[in-house]
Amino acid sequence: MNNTADLIIIGGGVIGSSVAYNLLHDGYTGKILVFEKDKIYEYSSTPRSAGGIRQLYTTDINIQLSRFSLQVYKDFPETMALDGEPAKIDFKQRGYLFLATEEMLPRLERHVELQHKHGVPSQLLQKHELLDIIPELTIDDLAGGLYCAEDGYLDPYSVMQGYIRHAKRLGAEYIYQEVEAILCDQEEVKGVRLSDGSEYYAPNVLNCAGAWGPALSEKMGHALPVVPLPRQVFQFDIEEPLKQYLPLTIDPTGVYFRHEGEKLIAGYSDDREPGFDFNWKRSFFVEQIWPVLAHRISNFEQAKIERGWSGLYDFNTSDHNAILGKHPGKKGYYVAFGFSGHGMQQAPAVGKGLSELIRTGKYQTLDLSPLRVERFAENDLVIEDAIV
Repeated sequence: MNNTADLIIIGGGVIGSSVAYNLLHDGYTGKILVFEKDKIYEYSSTPRSAGGIRQLYTTDINIQLSRFSLQVYKDFPETMALDGEPAKIDFKQRGYLFLATEEMLPRLERHVELQHKHGVPSQLLQKHELLDIIPELTIDDLAGGLYCAEDGYLDPYSVMQGYIRHAKRLGAEYIYQEVEAILCDQEEVKGVRLSDGSEYYAPNVLNCAGAWGPALSEKMGHALPVVPLPRQVFQFDIEEPLKQYLPLTIDPTGVYFRHEGEKLIAGYSDDREPGFDFNWKRSFFVEQIWPVLAHRISNFEQAKIERGWSGLYDFNTSDHNAILGKHPGKKGYYVAFGFSGHGMQQAPAVGKGLSELIRTGKYQTLDLSPLRVERFAENDLVIEDAIV
């Protein structure tokens, strides 16, 4: 096997595969090797995500990323079809709904102004209007909510596989082995060394390894403020079905819930210690999540947990946003991690942007430079106010 390439991508999840697909689809003629250590994607963050797609952000760049990606996902079954078979991703445009107390409303009003500037059809709802969306909702302690009917949720695994199949069809080579280190000298990257000791060489290396990416960068002497942060998700069933399918709904406490087929899933960003922990605890649902659910919708009082799982956020501790683009400290080194739970939502736009940057040296469709590596040293952080 030839161990040289023009570009090495570390991480074959939705981000790395979106980049590989976009590059080759856009005319990149170089050889691309994609290294993915988890061949069946058992612990990959992509299939373990909640699959939400929203435009209800509070920064220009995140709204722009979501607007672009939403359109890609709407068209995904047709544009990513293979051999006449639609690339089904089960995208349900049932909306996103942030429930709000009285003290939260002024902040949401500011959010709506920015979202409307970018064409997001978000709505500030009065408390009684919430019942049109969720008739069973307890609204006594609510003042209203922020809603976008265009948003929704999809099957992350199917999206990832769609990108992988197309990337492979276009010529990307996937090697299912673990990258142990990125090879470099003082000036530039040289390639990667695998855990079995073998080496592959390329003048460009893109680190899309998610929660595992920061360690590889730190080994090179280029630490970035990202840690692996476990997040639990629970699937449950209820005795009395709801009258309507749910939008992805975020309670003022931070607990979120949505339909998953005819069942439901819920989660909450608890204060867990950083680390690679894939355990989930039934007790966490019973003690922390279920009381909130039961208060908000009486049908949830009779809930039966069916399963749970834990995935990893590549959590940016400085400003909770992705870190994208060329690393100023090493020629040929590119990064795309630190998404803090937004990777699935932003993958199409990030893939397109990095395709342009790697092929032409600049962004064209969307200016992703606000998420550049240099922003930490420049103290030019991107502060997002709507984190789930």
